[in-house]
Parts: sequence; C-alpha cells; structure tokens
Amino acid sequence: MKELAYYDGIIAAPEELMVPFNDRVHFFGDGVYDATVGGNHRIYLLEDHLDRFYSSANALDIRIPMAKKELGELLTELLKQVEGETHFVYWQITRGAAPRNHVYDGQMTGKLWVMIRPSQLRDPDVPISLITAEDTRFLHCNIKTLNLLPSVMASQKADKLGAQETVFHRGEIVTECAHSNISILKDGIFYSHPNDQYILRGISKSHMIEACYRLGIQVLERPFTLEELMAADEILVTSSSNFCLHAKEIDGVPVGGKDPLRLKQIQNEVVEEYLRYTGKKSMFDDIRN
Repeated sequence: MKELAYYDGIIAAPEELMVPFNDRVHFFGDGVYDATVGGNHRIYLLEDHLDRFYSSANALDIRIPMAKKELGELLTELLKQVEGETHFVYWQITRGAAPRNHVYDGQMTGKLWVMIRPSQLRDPDVPISLITAEDTRFLHCNIKTLNLLPSVMASQKADKLGAQETVFHRGEIVTECAHSNISILKDGIFYSHPNDQYILRGISKSHMIEACYRLGIQVLERPFTLEELMAADEILVTSSSNFCLHAKEIDGVPVGGKDPLRLKQIQNEVVEEYLRYTGKKSMFDDIRN
C-alpha cells in the first residue's frame, strides 16, 4: 500500500475508511495520540512513544483495548504493509463511539486509529525560521491530547509569515513550540525547559539531552526567558519527526550561528542514534537512491 489507514480493526486506504459519526473525537477531541518516524520499516523509539501514549491515555481515563506489547506488534506489522523506506507513523485512541454527552461511560473501550504514509526527514544542516507568540493554551500541555486548535492556529500564522514554527512563551518564560520542543546552547551549556505541566515531555528532546551527556556537554533543565532565547549561541528545535533542527531567525531578527561546531556534534550524535536504531545508512538514502 502507498498509504495505510486503520480504525478499530479495519484496514483501508485513508480515502476509503469510514469512521462512526458518534466517535467522541468529532465532538470533544476526546482522545490522545502519538507519532514518530519509521526507517527500514522499523518504528523509531517505539517503546518510548508507547510509554507516553499509555501515560496520556491513563491521565484522561481512556481505555486502550490492547496491551502495550500487542499495540507495538500491531503498529510494526502495519508499517510493513506500506511502501517506501521512511514513513510518518501516527496513532491515536479516542474514548469511543456514543451519543453526544459530556458525561461518558467509564467502561467504554477506546477506538484505535493508525495512519502510516511515506515521509522525508528535514536536513538538519538547513536552518529554519521562527516567530514568537504568547502561550495561551490550556495548562495541561504535558498531555498529548487531540485538542490541537491552538497549535493549528499558531502553525498557520507562522506559515503565513514564512516561518516553520511558533515559539510559545508565558510572560517572559519560553515553554515550547506549536508542535516541537525548543532548547538553547549558551556558553557551551545546553538549556531546556523542565518536564512540567507547561510542556509536552518530548521524547526527541529527552534523547537529545542524553546525547549531550554522552558528548560531555553540560545540561541545565530550567526555564529560560525570551531575552535568553534571542541571545543564545544556538537554538535547537526538536520533534519526533525532526530530531535536531536549528533556527536562524526569530520574528525576523537573526539568531544563533555562534556555536556551529557544538551544534553539529549534537546533530551528528542524534542522527547516528536514529541510524543505529533503524539500520539505515543515511537519513536521506531513499531520496538519493
């Protein structure tokens, strides 16, 4: 298959799959999701993503209809059915299908959705542009819910302004981006917002921190300000599908570019982990071939 869609045991092409109208996701965004990339038909950091997926579902009292190991095996088997070498692998669980009512049946079994399509990784050597926006989202950013409208609108604004991401902040404190984590390098030290209720615990960010430790780079997980962001030697943006991007400007003001050697060390370490994990020879071998 070129693209795969799965809903509650049914597999089809995305345009062919039908979803019940009463699935609570339609009315409430009532569910959680996770996503990562696949290389050589192996799902990158699958166990980490499953841990976060089950944690998010448990936080919202959503019943996943299978054990973690079984879900991992299902996702892996579904990925094998899709053509290509690099893929975007997305899955979500909704609370289930029932007539619209804010009160739900606590024994309801969730409905699993999966979407897998060919993808490409961004080149970490190509810098990106950022903008800033006051973070006015709900105060449980640590739960990866389906209620993504604030992030959608922020992403749309960035795109209209020719940027690739929006940096959220609460007052002067930088939190994260619309669909990424953000960290900085300053004077050889890696700074990143701690994993609290204001940000989603980024798996790619966590692995980048581990990469810094392996490289002997000091890590401080503490909030940093907009002023510190603008004065940073390098600004790093990470997500599960873009492991280690870096910024060249924010709100049209040039930033970063002051510690390229240390930045490249971190990027190389993160990319090497991906290649070791998936068995791929290059991030871009499917493009170059």
